[in-house]
Amino acid sequence: MSKRTTGDSEITDLKARQVLDSRGNPTVEVDVWTRDGSTGRGTVPSGASTGIHEALELRDGDMKRFHGKGVLKAVSNVNNRIRSRVIGKDARAQREIDELMIAVDGTPNKKRLGANAILGVSMAVAKAAASSQGKPAYKYLRDLPSYKLPVPMMNVINGGKHAGNKLAVQEFQIEPVGASSCSEAIRIGDEVYHSLGSVLKAKYGPSAINVGDEGGYAPPLEMTGDALEAILLAISDAGYDESTVHIGIDAASSSFYNNKDSTYQLDGKKLSAEELESYYEELVRTYPIRTLEDPFDEDDYDDFVQITRKLGNRVKIIGDDLYVTNLERIKRGILKKATNAILIKLNQIGTVTETLDAIKVSKDAGLDIVVSHRSGETEDTFISHLATSQESLFIKTGAPARGERTAKYNELLRIEEELGSKALFMGSTLK
Repeated sequence: MSKRTTGDSEITDLKARQVLDSRGNPTVEVDVWTRDGSTGRGTVPSGASTGIHEALELRDGDMKRFHGKGVLKAVSNVNNRIRSRVIGKDARAQREIDELMIAVDGTPNKKRLGANAILGVSMAVAKAAASSQGKPAYKYLRDLPSYKLPVPMMNVINGGKHAGNKLAVQEFQIEPVGASSCSEAIRIGDEVYHSLGSVLKAKYGPSAINVGDEGGYAPPLEMTGDALEAILLAISDAGYDESTVHIGIDAASSSFYNNKDSTYQLDGKKLSAEELESYYEELVRTYPIRTLEDPFDEDDYDDFVQITRKLGNRVKIIGDDLYVTNLERIKRGILKKATNAILIKLNQIGTVTETLDAIKVSKDAGLDIVVSHRSGETEDTFISHLATSQESLFIKTGAPARGERTAKYNELLRIEEELGSKALFMGSTLK
């Protein structure tokens, strides 16, 4: 085999196109080619429950095409404004390329080029560089002697903006922390998921096993407790107990927050922040809930601080909309000790470099990392590599159903197989 030279990974071309995400909405896909014939493809996800502080996803607004959701402007920005500036760069110069695109955009939230345009290029460049180096993406991103693979955080009941039911809470998750490996955790989660389908179908009828955006069931429920009881029964029916499978909640509370009177509408009640905190405490006492994401509105740092003080020794309080993978907001949260964990989403900030920087600052401050998908996903498996490379505690990528979700789990299975004895598992730190 001939020795690779520095010119091998020089970018010779890139091209963007409009494709469809898992909700049937347009999204941006970018291909990058290097001099040695290596390629990388980045296909950008899209959120439904988006924080107001996220980087901007550029849409066309042309109501005659895709109801205004087309991304041809973003595609054009890649092909006409980014392409000429990136050709000739070394694909391994990730930071230089990402910073160049940020500078060309010139806005705080990437609204000129679109975070979807920039991220498509950023992911494709990283994959092309990995391919050029003959490495899997996880090893290219961070070369370690062994890797701790993440615990799957499977969204098995969908509510909120991810489903058509009346559940205010957006996601109910299972977390197979008692498994001995990532592959075993995926198997356990899958078994509980199918047991849950049987539980819901028996109690609520065949329509109860229709699925939401992230593959979780979307049963006709209104009360949080009913969803949790169904999951507990499913865990038991599958032959497991609370020590093996924990429960997580993503409240996405901004979606049921009333800004006018600063109250939360949940389970048919109007609750103040203090009452909602007490409600969460009661849930944690009653059920094996070990992760709680976005328990309060996205700007209520002080309420996050309070619940982290009260429950943080037992529960991972995860900030998503609070932080939106944005260093400024993360540093503010670290200073206040607002949470003990953080959700990481590439498209919230728009580049691989900024995402890696956010992870480093968070880990250095002692926050646990949860790498996450979006509700509008693609078959792209980059987050499986990102979570592995950064030794994320959890990976949040939906139920073990729907191709765009199982693609991530299947990639983790391949990574584990490839690593062999060098594949460890994060669940051992949570038992």
